[in-house]
Amino acid sequence: MQELEKIAVLGGGSWATALVKILSENKADVRWWLRNPDDVHHLQQYGHNPRYLSGVRFDLNFVHPSSNLEETLKEADWVILAVPAAFVQEALAGLPADGFQGKTLVSAVKGMIPKENLLITDFLEQHFGVPADRQCVIAGPCHAEEVALEKQSYLTIGSHDLERAEKFCDLLRNRYVKANPLDDIDGVEYCAVIKNIIALACGIAHGLNYGDNFQAVMVSNSLEEIEHFLDALMPLHRDLKGSAYLGDLLVTAYSQFSRNRTFGNMIGRGYTVKSAQVEMNMVAEGYYAVKSIYELNQKYKVEMPITTAVYNILYEQVSPGVEIDILKEKFR
Repeated sequence: MQELEKIAVLGGGSWATALVKILSENKADVRWWLRNPDDVHHLQQYGHNPRYLSGVRFDLNFVHPSSNLEETLKEADWVILAVPAAFVQEALAGLPADGFQGKTLVSAVKGMIPKENLLITDFLEQHFGVPADRQCVIAGPCHAEEVALEKQSYLTIGSHDLERAEKFCDLLRNRYVKANPLDDIDGVEYCAVIKNIIALACGIAHGLNYGDNFQAVMVSNSLEEIEHFLDALMPLHRDLKGSAYLGDLLVTAYSQFSRNRTFGNMIGRGYTVKSAQVEMNMVAEGYYAVKSIYELNQKYKVEMPITTAVYNILYEQVSPGVEIDILKEKFR
């Protein structure tokens, strides 16, 4: 009998829940770490996450919830990190420097480490010694809510090691999920960060009663912004029309399930950052990401008008209406 792949999933949110659904239905042995012991107890007793995607039921023969991080990691071959970027350091704080030794790390995080302004893969390499070729990143276009509904979804797995990426794709593929490998791990990861900023901007514009015409122009201009930024950091021939780039951007900018678009919409309608965060009760990665990208860009000096506008609105308390008026004149 073939031994099951042992996979640790770290995080209790909607994306972690969706990934556990996919992997466990594919008969992987999933060790699932959730911070809250009450959530673990609920899962063990009732077979579903009480906080996110609660309609998804899990076969507890394949899913083993725990609030003990080291126990969760102990026998895992693969570790999927699905904690919001702002809380990654806190979540891993008690782990020894060699805590991931011999394991393949897969980042399902669509953000950067605040203050350090590091991609998750760079953070794992610098702080835990995880080699770049033992890491992968998960990119969309894919929303957890549609995975829960088993709607046709597509994932891209970025890695320097395409053979490793292909093996992880095999763990994800099923009747409603297609997965493909890609060797542009850094480009995929940065795009996953910046598309959240663009979705925030689209939400802000929508909250200010701008229509689809303006949003289409904003998204098309944002591709140029992303391309210039990536070329400044890591020149590489990449086709940004691919689903890992443009596809992920579009679904985040337009979807009803996009928490970044929702957060931006609330800001455009006059909510403060704090009140929007409280009402959503979910993390919008773009809020933290825009500060990281803005600060990182002080070194590269790339013209990034959308990123600058969102940063000014969220961190400099500039009126959303004023910033969108400025963007209006810059777009072509």
